Amino acid sequence: MMALVCPVDARNPDPQPIAEAAAIIRAGGLVAFPTETVYGLGADGLNPAAVARIFAAKERPATDPLILHVAEPEALSLLVLEVPPTAIELARRFWPGPLTLVLPKRPIVPDIVTAGLPTVAVRVPAHPVALALIRAAGTPIAAPSANRFGHTSPTTAQHVQDDLGDRIDLILDAGPTSIGVESTVLDLTRPVPTILRPGGLPRETLEAVLGPVAVQTRVAEGPQPSPGLLPKHYAPRTPMILVVGPPPQMRSVLRELVARYAAQDHRIGLLVAEEDREAIADLPVEMVALGPEGDLERVARRLYEGLRELDARGLSLIIARDFGAHGLGLAIRDRLTRASGGQVIPVG
Repeated sequence: MMALVCPVDARNPDPQPIAEAAAIIRAGGLVAFPTETVYGLGADGLNPAAVARIFAAKERPATDPLILHVAEPEALSLLVLEVPPTAIELARRFWPGPLTLVLPKRPIVPDIVTAGLPTVAVRVPAHPVALALIRAAGTPIAAPSANRFGHTSPTTAQHVQDDLGDRIDLILDAGPTSIGVESTVLDLTRPVPTILRPGGLPRETLEAVLGPVAVQTRVAEGPQPSPGLLPKHYAPRTPMILVVGPPPQMRSVLRELVARYAAQDHRIGLLVAEEDREAIADLPVEMVALGPEGDLERVARRLYEGLRELDARGLSLIIARDFGAHGLGLAIRDRLTRASGGQVIPVG
């Protein structure tokens, strides 16, 4: 049976569908709902059996932990052993918002949520529907992205329906998400605050508050300290290559790659910037332009939509260009690198 899809106003959600969704959460069911980043697949985060349904629906390995979503910063103290001053300051400045904090967990947090690790990831989402659902459910909601594990993340209810429609109970449809890439995951258990997953809150913004912030996006095998760290993730079904370097050199390499693969009868898709259109307009390719090079907010918002669009065209190869490592560019590069399974061509 396909999930029921309930339209809901993104700014002023009607209490009735929220109450229905909250009842499903309390009963141990699964509800997909919008956040400002991507659509999440929610279950009662303190109910191990409900959380296990998330892993089953997504076909997610038990070594990949989940984020607990709460409605107020004050709820953090119910889930972690101690709230350090750094966490209090970050919560004051950036919650609700696309920042997830990793801290030592209390026993109330089930081990299935944390991949058996002693730390838990927590955030307050900045979306009226998500906040209303958490408050109505009366429990922290565990919620990874609402898609099959490892596949391109969902930024619309239709994306959720395409991936999980026959595996979950309800989808709250509030239209497209506003940021388009997942939250930044910041580990506060280390001597230097460390970004485990770049995301919707840029490193530079954090450093303006904290001083130096480290980035560690590669970890050993086994239980992961954060979601989104596997070498291949966020991936389309179509094989993919990422080209990284200065824009003029990237455009030259894009042309060379298209000529090479087209000569082998490949159907090729390009994921590019608006500025690339003129340079490649004559090429025999399918093209999706995410936005201007300088408008990283638009590029991030369109990233997964663009990947899914190309993935649906029956291509044999997708070639994407990089958007730098400043601001949201770091998160975009992270997603494209993992989506390509590390098939990266540096140029320049």
